[in-house]
Amino acid sequence: MLPGEPLSPAMALRAEVTAFSRFLLGLPRFLRERVSLDEARSVVLERLRRRHQNFLALAARSIYGNPKSPYLGMLRQAGCEYADLERLVQRDGLERALTELRAGGVYVTFEEFKGQVPVVRGGREIPAESEHFDNPHLTQYHAIGTGGSTGRSRRVLMDLDHLRARLPLIRLGEEFHGTFHMPAAFWFEIPPGNGLDSVLQRVPLGNPPERWFTPIRGSSDGSSARFRAATTAAITVARLSGARVPYPEYLPLERAGVIAEWAADALKRRGACVLRAHVSKALRVALAAKEKGIDLTGAVFCSGGEPPSPAKVAGITGTGARFYSNYYFTEAGPVGMSCTHTADPNDQHLFLDHLALIRAPRTVPGFEVEVPAFHFTTLLPSAPKVLLNVESDDFGVVEERDCGCPFGALGFTTHVRDIRSFRKLTGEGVTLIGSDMEHILEDVLPGRFGGSHLDYQVVEEEDERGFTRLTLVVAPHLRLPDDAVVVDAVHGELARRGGGAEMSRGLWSQAATLRVRREQPRVSSRGKWIPLRVDRPVTAAMGRAPAVEDQAS
Repeated sequence: MLPGEPLSPAMALRAEVTAFSRFLLGLPRFLRERVSLDEARSVVLERLRRRHQNFLALAARSIYGNPKSPYLGMLRQAGCEYADLERLVQRDGLERALTELRAGGVYVTFEEFKGQVPVVRGGREIPAESEHFDNPHLTQYHAIGTGGSTGRSRRVLMDLDHLRARLPLIRLGEEFHGTFHMPAAFWFEIPPGNGLDSVLQRVPLGNPPERWFTPIRGSSDGSSARFRAATTAAITVARLSGARVPYPEYLPLERAGVIAEWAADALKRRGACVLRAHVSKALRVALAAKEKGIDLTGAVFCSGGEPPSPAKVAGITGTGARFYSNYYFTEAGPVGMSCTHTADPNDQHLFLDHLALIRAPRTVPGFEVEVPAFHFTTLLPSAPKVLLNVESDDFGVVEERDCGCPFGALGFTTHVRDIRSFRKLTGEGVTLIGSDMEHILEDVLPGRFGGSHLDYQVVEEEDERGFTRLTLVVAPHLRLPDDAVVVDAVHGELARRGGGAEMSRGLWSQAATLRVRREQPRVSSRGKWIPLRVDRPVTAAMGRAPAVEDQAS
């Protein structure tokens, strides 16, 4: 086979089976390891000290030494061989070097990374399928998928070395937030979700969860037979090796009360507990606890996957529980964690021991609005995807600040806050009022018509004539005077907010853009509630018409 030639489906399957067999064989040793607080601190400090060297080593081996790497063509197009890269980093430092590379065409946009548009540099198309971004040196892995929130789900290889590299950050985060050794329950999906890895990596830390709940059980809801078999095999091997890990228990979203009852029991037994779940699933547990009259004082919710908006956090902490968040994406692992000295859970300490971050102006699709989009670069040889100035769909404020919390004392003095997604939040057609609509869905409508914000959702879709319509989906169990009253409430609130929101209200009123449909708001297969959802085909230029899950998970 020639270098760079793609594997046949049979060969790819054989390689994946071989790697998973190695994963299972190496799993008992991984689970027998232990990471103390001092060891975790030492590892992170050493990685911070060697950031430049680690990046250059990764570039030499996995970019310049990998003919399939999409970055190789970009770097050579920019006239940057390895010796040039080394001089650039040593002269200017890592982040400035990455900024210079970005200006020279060495970057990957969000749409390119998701496979929605081809990568073209200097008039030449560069092959950039998902597997071309894979770390070519991983050997003990199982495959999971990204959530597909704003593009098709892509395979990510979860290698044992990658899980091992994440342990120090998890150990420190749980220590700093006071959740270490608390009885825990997880509400995370079986593969292709990341629940299996979340459970397994707690064993070397000495605190596996008591219960593992999953909102999907396989077949039609997002997890094929091979993923179910892989989950069972991994948990069985772990238990045979002596690890106290739970098998996943299917728990659909409407049964969140089961977890609230587990929390009540854990609080009675131990006086504290922690629940790990996506933000909207955590809110479901909190709402169920309120309905059952359960006081969650002493419980801690740790959530990610969705912006922890003030309304969501208030709904959770209103039970007496404490809340903090983490910033994570599948291709890179943990990106940050809430500062312990702030009331804003969206103020994150950036984990610069294994990532570099720069920002570059990005025009939001469909609007002449620019945001400072995040571009990430991986630094460690265990990274499942090799990232070099890869744009995420997030933007926000990045600042250096000595907050006095343990993360800062360790050396994580870079904060990212006000993190938003320019695609998930905007819903493709309401960019100028994205945050306004979020406020209306989370605060205004529940306050006026009852229910929680999980009972409301805005969907952008095309009508039978091809006109764009915004449908306000309202849960059927809510009693409304009539549809027009709800539409008027939305228009009235937009008018009060002024600016772009007022302009949109005027246009929507003229075109009768906003309408109401009574149905249960949809969530993704992984249980995420997305306030603004897109249910329409993408343009022909993107080459396909994705399923709703691709757009809304």
